[in-house]
Amino acid sequence: MMELARLIKGEDEIRAMRCAVHACQTTMREMREALAPGMTERDVWAMLHAGNIRRAGEWIETQILASGPRTNPWMQEASSRVIQNGELLGYDTDLVGVYGMMVDISRTWLVGDGSPTGPQRHVHALALEQIQRNTEMLRPGTTFRQLVFDSWSPPHDEYRRYCCQFHGVGQCDEFPDIYWPEQWDDWGFDGELEAGMVMTVESFVGPRSGGEGVKLENQVLIAEDGPELLTELSLDLS
Repeated sequence: MMELARLIKGEDEIRAMRCAVHACQTTMREMREALAPGMTERDVWAMLHAGNIRRAGEWIETQILASGPRTNPWMQEASSRVIQNGELLGYDTDLVGVYGMMVDISRTWLVGDGSPTGPQRHVHALALEQIQRNTEMLRPGTTFRQLVFDSWSPPHDEYRRYCCQFHGVGQCDEFPDIYWPEQWDDWGFDGELEAGMVMTVESFVGPRSGGEGVKLENQVLIAEDGPELLTELSLDLS
């Protein structure tokens, strides 16, 4: 009931979310600048937590941050593992920031001053394509069923994926959750996007054959004329 009541954001809520996004992305830029081989995963995640608190944020739901071989499969929390030069580091902010607004975005970065390998570039390109193509669906009138069945993703028999394709966001991760076609009969429910809703668009691409994975996620306002990206921080590896 409460998530349905919060589904359409008012002007003040949208302004508060913009402030929270700005604060979060400022912290993320600090993390990117400081990231270097020899740090532990917890060293990097601690910067996210400290930056959120420093900027009047509230709390973080998870500590999902992984490097190198721990990026695939996804959903591992930060550990004492020492990050190596040339590895990928991915994370999900999952934070409740300033004014109590959620900022739920993901980035994957290359560690060190080298260039990404061919496999790293390939997996990142697939994740980026998924984010870009599926963001275009976030328009008023698009049904939840369309989001489930018409979104694009890499072949599931070749690549691991995230648990959902989209979800709502407000004061936390909220209604609706948009899962996968084969889950429709068990978990599916229809509805449609309306102006004023805020959604995140998700991607995780991890080769089933092995190797590193890439996690990306953006936060999007459903505007009258289509998707408005709230999180503009680069999706690039570098």
